[in-house]
Parts: sequence; C-alpha cells; structure tokens
Amino acid sequence: MQAHSSFGLSEQGISTSAEIKWNLLTAPLAEEAVRNGEGLLAKDGPLVVATGKHTGRSAKDKFIVLDDTTKDTIGWGATNVAMTPEHFAALKADFYAALVEKKTLYVADLYGGSQAEHRVNVRVINELAWHNLFIRTLLVRPEAYALHDFVPDYTIIDLPSFRADPAKHGCRSETVIAVNFTEKLILIGGTAYAGEMKKSVFSILNYLLPAKGIMPMHCSANIGPEGDTAVFFGLSGTGKTTLSADPNRTLIGDDEHGWSDTAGFNFEGGCYAKMIRLSAEAEPEIHATTKRFGTVLENVVINPHTREIDLDDDSLAENSRGSYPIDFIPNASEKNLGPVPKNIIFLTADAYGVLPPIARLSPDQAMYHFLSGYTARVAGTEIGVTEPQATFSTCFGAPFMPRPPAVYGNLLKERISKGGVKCWLVNTGWTGGRATDPGIKRMPIKVTRALLNAALDGSLNNAEFRIDPNFGFEVPVAVGDIDPNMLDPRAAWADKEAYDATAADLVSKFVENFVQFEKDVDPAVREVMNVEA
Repeated sequence: MQAHSSFGLSEQGISTSAEIKWNLLTAPLAEEAVRNGEGLLAKDGPLVVATGKHTGRSAKDKFIVLDDTTKDTIGWGATNVAMTPEHFAALKADFYAALVEKKTLYVADLYGGSQAEHRVNVRVINELAWHNLFIRTLLVRPEAYALHDFVPDYTIIDLPSFRADPAKHGCRSETVIAVNFTEKLILIGGTAYAGEMKKSVFSILNYLLPAKGIMPMHCSANIGPEGDTAVFFGLSGTGKTTLSADPNRTLIGDDEHGWSDTAGFNFEGGCYAKMIRLSAEAEPEIHATTKRFGTVLENVVINPHTREIDLDDDSLAENSRGSYPIDFIPNASEKNLGPVPKNIIFLTADAYGVLPPIARLSPDQAMYHFLSGYTARVAGTEIGVTEPQATFSTCFGAPFMPRPPAVYGNLLKERISKGGVKCWLVNTGWTGGRATDPGIKRMPIKVTRALLNAALDGSLNNAEFRIDPNFGFEVPVAVGDIDPNMLDPRAAWADKEAYDATAADLVSKFVENFVQFEKDVDPAVREVMNVEA
C-alpha cells in the first residue's frame, strides 16, 4: 500500500497520465529499478547502477533565477550564475510537458534537516526508480503517519532523459540544474548523476538558514563519549566521511549539517561515500555497507555473471559512490543530531606536501582557512590533472553556497566566539614531497586518526607547539610515538630547498586567492598570512 499526500501533483499544476508511485520503500524501489533495467543487484545485496557520461556534478550547468527575491541576496559570480525568469518559465513548461508523456513517475516526500523546527519539506519527482531510492536514502524520511498531510515547501523534478535547449532555456548545454527560490522549484535535466538532487537540497538550506541565524555547513559531524560534538569541513577526497565514521564516536552525519543555538543537526538521513579503492581494513564501517541490501553503488564495476563488485576498478569513474542509510553505520545517532560543536576540523588533502598533518588555529586563522577552503587535486583524481593543482572552494562548499561568502564566514565566527570552540587544520594529503614525486605516499590514516583523537580528547592541548614559518599556525612538536619528522613537513623532505620553494609557491596561492575577501573581513583576518619566516 502506497502512502501519499492529499496534496497531489495536480495541486502543484502538474498534469500527467503517468502511474504515480508514491513513497515506495527500499525493497519495492530496488525491484522497480531492476525490472526497469536501471541496474543490477550485486552478490551481497547492493543495487549497482551506472550514471553514464556524468559521473559527478555539472557545476557549470547550474543556474539560479535572478528576480526580486534573489537579486540582492545571492552572491552572484562564477559559481552562482543567473537565469532569467523568462528562460526558467520556458524550461518549466517543457519539463511539465515531458511529465505528461511519462508512463511511470516516482514521488518521494521527504525532509531536509533533522531538527524539526529548522527542516524543510521537499517533494522529489523522478523518472528513474533508483533515483527515487537514492534521494529517499539520503534525505530524512518522515514517519508514515505524516505523509498524508505532507505539503512540500520545495519541489525537485529530476528527468535525466530531458535535453535542454540553450537558446530557448538560457543555459549552457543539454544539461541543466535550475533553481527558482521564488517558485520553490528545482529542475534537473540531462544528467543521471544522482548527487545533483542532494546538493540541491543543500543549496536550499544554505539559502534559508542564515536568515534564521543558523550556520549551514558542508561538513561531517560526530559526538565523543563526553558529549563533545566535532565537525569536519573538507572538500571531496579529504576524508570527511572516513574520519567521521569513528567506532569510538557517534556519527551524526557525513556531509551536510546545521549549527543552531541548541544543536548540530544533520540535513540528511543517509551517507554518500566515495567507493574507489575503499579498504575494509582502513574503513571497515563504510566497507561493510557495500555488502548490504539498501545500499546504492554508483559507477562501481560489477561482473554481470558472478555479480561480484570491484571497488578498485576505476574504468567507469574515479568518483564511484555509495549511498546508504545512516543507520548502516553501527554507532550512528538515532536522531541525527547532537550538542553544539566543541571542535572544528578543517580537512585538506595537500598534494604539495607542505602542510603539517595537524595544526591548531586561532579564531582569525580559522576564519581565514574557512573562507579559503583549500585542498589540492592530483593526477588520477581529475581528468587532465598531471601535477598538483591548488583548489580553493569558499567555505569548503562554494558550489552550494548561494549567499555571499561573508554571510557564512560571519556566522561561523559568531559561533566560534560564543562556544569557545577549538579549531584545527588537518592535512590528509602527502608528506615528504609533492604527490607526483617518486616514492611519495599519502599520510597514513592511522597517523591522522591518532592526531585527531589527541585533538578531540583534549590531550593535544598539552603538547609543545612551534609556530609554522609559512602559515603562522601552531604545530605540535611531538605526539606519542608518531615520527617527529612527519609532524614537521620540511624535515620530511630530503630536498629542503625544494620544500622551501614549494611552500613559498603555495603561500602565494593562498594570498592571491584571499584578495577577494579582504574588504569583507577584519584586519586581523587579513593579516593572518603576514608571517615572519
């Protein structure tokens, strides 16, 4: 029996002769996906699907409608690109016309946000069953009794088969993600990458919550035995999901959270982890989800005969992904929320081999690194990247931050000041040289976890610290039995002059990137990088 809202699609002006399948649960949606030829069930239970050409977000194909609601509230620029109301109207008309032709549509009524007073009601309309399973897994699922009276605040329509017309719709290509905050409608077409849906909900909350004084964050979060919440900011590949899935701490969530006066709360009800070369030894909790019915594996290679998966095969995508309910992680929070944060961790995967594995930040330094949002791409993770390449993503989530960066930066500064929050920079990248140098390896995850544990349990505060001559933050001199040379990046390099040159180059990249924020921050934040060598 399907549970559906009395507020139907016709109430939203959507007319279709399609069979509407409302709020199906995991098993029926998996059955539908297999029956429709959308994917295969793997040997141990997961649904395995391929997304085709788009194996990641299409950042250049995302647009926000520029109108009276948004003209003065959006941080317009290279990330937040405008679409006219007229172009959106034409796109909407063609989307609605496409819905008329569908034989089957899958509809899920869900929540974005786990703290009841700050969540948003989201209705998602899909042509693919696995997409509906994905978004049902990733968002917060209402109790069955709440579905009858569910009225959406925002609606997402996702049609991978739709092909946009740049001339008619004011977009860049046949792929389009169009956000209309006035009509509270998001249209996604021309891509089968399911992550566009979840990131659209993130964008909605990132737009709405700051007006209520709530800090939205692209971060993972967990809670220690003493009730101490930690949040982990970081771009894809820096370890947000891995490091927050700690068997000794309770997981709140792996990607998107809000920080209110009373809680740190997950926006989602599931996790979306990178699968490529996932290790059962290093990441046992996440690896175990690849053997569970209810997990959706995207672009993971599967043997069609034995149905065995190969997490090491990147022939379909380097960005292979797995989505699973958060309760697949054994020590996940039942309510997807916890106390307000006590520690903030900024994660980076420094492919230049310059940053230390951990550093303690002052509030001004924390603001600087939050606005910078640094990590580095390296060959093998991005097409065409053969050398380390610095990446700066404002607030560690620029593509999903509709408002001007200073809005989020000031909110974070206020939260840090209110709570006396400890701030740390953690490098999960390379040590002893650049990532492309022969024989250079990534930071061992056991070292990263040991340093994190020392920071979160407070023992690291008692260590001896030195001032880093390049960045000015505090770096521990010795921690337990960790090799001191690993704590000092320069000492780990065989060629000290090469380290100095590489460090100077990275510092210049930070300074150049930060020019865009200088007019919006206090002098003390602007002066963070004026370090005496």
